[in-house]
Amino acid sequence: MTELIIKGGGIAPRRRRAQLNWLLTVLPAFPLALLVLRLWYLSRQDLPTMLLLVRYISPLGMISALFITLLSAAPAFILVLRVLGGILLVSAPEQAGRSMLAVTALRMPDWVVLLAVMLAGFTWQLRLLPTLMMLLVSIMGLTAVQRFHTARWLMLWITVVVPVLVGLLVLIFVGPGIVAAVSAGETSTALLLGVPPLLGPLLTGPVPAWAARFATHWPAVGAAFIAPFAIGVVFLRAPVLPDSAIETGPPDGPVEVVRGQLIAVDDTATTVLLAGGEVTFLDNDDVRSKTLCPEPEPPLESMVSVRGWHVEESALGWVAPTRHAGPVDPRCLGRPLRPE
Repeated sequence: MTELIIKGGGIAPRRRRAQLNWLLTVLPAFPLALLVLRLWYLSRQDLPTMLLLVRYISPLGMISALFITLLSAAPAFILVLRVLGGILLVSAPEQAGRSMLAVTALRMPDWVVLLAVMLAGFTWQLRLLPTLMMLLVSIMGLTAVQRFHTARWLMLWITVVVPVLVGLLVLIFVGPGIVAAVSAGETSTALLLGVPPLLGPLLTGPVPAWAARFATHWPAVGAAFIAPFAIGVVFLRAPVLPDSAIETGPPDGPVEVVRGQLIAVDDTATTVLLAGGEVTFLDNDDVRSKTLCPEPEPPLESMVSVRGWHVEESALGWVAPTRHAGPVDPRCLGRPLRPE
């Protein structure tokens, strides 16, 4: 026990390395657990169906779905970790050696933060960009306090004037959206647009040393508990099989439209997972036509736009080409393509 505790109540490097090794061991298991749970959820908790899905579903497709799910969550994790760790470093430097949060923030390279900011700028919705700017000015101010001990006027400029100016510019840009959100009764949208620019100057300096650990560790612990559940819920609903509609029936008989998720096609049969979790095998000789059904557009939560930019749209969704919605294929509605 004496080897694990150092003078002053800190944790010895050997014990910290052991904790880090445990963390690095558990982290790779989280994506694997998500992939297994996705198949379990897709099979409606039926083991034979899950084994069939394991045989035919491409791991690359599931990894792609997981990557898309985590695309916007990873920058949030990195930036919030850097802000909370930076606040602890400047508020209670004597506790930095005993805090994994502070050590991680201290050792985080600047290029990782830069990439996280760029990725968030492209993938986050417009209503979350004021929060991104708040995190960015906070990181800039905390980094200046940690690394540079220059003239007082320069530190005041970096930690106070710059956040105030950035917040003012953001408020000028999103001002019409705030007015529209208040007029439409969308309180949450108005708060997301208007509150973060006001908090930026408050997150660039230290907090009282006695409250530093409470103000940083508890939010980090809460986010660490909530994030896996939130990511899991989103990933469990992400599509991993193409939604299809298949016309089937004997050459001289009636036509039936089968709606479901296409699992596989071999020399004799087409395997389809129905909406209720049942698996059906369609004889290829009876299959008359197939089509892919587009993913239904989720309903909009907000009708507010900021200078022509909808608050739920990201820069990546605005720049990247999208498929325009056309006439709905009747087969996707359960009707034959050519009714007899």
